[in-house]
Amino acid sequence: MFDGHVLTLLDAAVSLVNALTDGSRQGRPYVAPRGDQLPRAVHEALPLASARSIVEPAHAAYLADTAQQLRAVFDAVDNGRTDQAAGHVNALLRTTGARPQLDRVDDEPWQVHFHGAEDTLSVGWSAGCATALALALGSNLAGRLGVCTAPQCDRVYVDNSRNAVRHFCSNACRSRVKAAAFRARRNSQG
Repeated sequence: MFDGHVLTLLDAAVSLVNALTDGSRQGRPYVAPRGDQLPRAVHEALPLASARSIVEPAHAAYLADTAQQLRAVFDAVDNGRTDQAAGHVNALLRTTGARPQLDRVDDEPWQVHFHGAEDTLSVGWSAGCATALALALGSNLAGRLGVCTAPQCDRVYVDNSRNAVRHFCSNACRSRVKAAAFRARRNSQG
């Protein structure tokens, strides 16, 4: 499976896509935050958000653009177009200037982190998310990237289950589908 840092970056990619791209969510239309609400939405989407100050509007806009590009990766993988997904990831890697670097965090052992050509919030997170997706696509774990299969939901997820059986973005979508199936069985019997 994914190591801890890569999983954190994949979770950040999922969170950015789900918070910052339009579509549908749990059976309802979803319109991503824009304008004055965008910095707060980015702040909440990133891990450790409470420890960070408010995101500057320029960084929020950059990450909203990155989220669109990340969504294209998830959509391509979900549709069996891994070559297209790899093209999107390679474009992000080039744009951000992603590079590995050894960092030490709070008396922990050295860890490989991924940085961008600029160490800004937006470029750094974009480079890290792109690198994590590259590691998933370049391994046998590409199939762990998915788009929710619930009706009227296009939010994305990373399947971290032991048996690779996840099909939904959330417990709410899974429950919604199970309840609908139960109702359909009950109605067909009666």
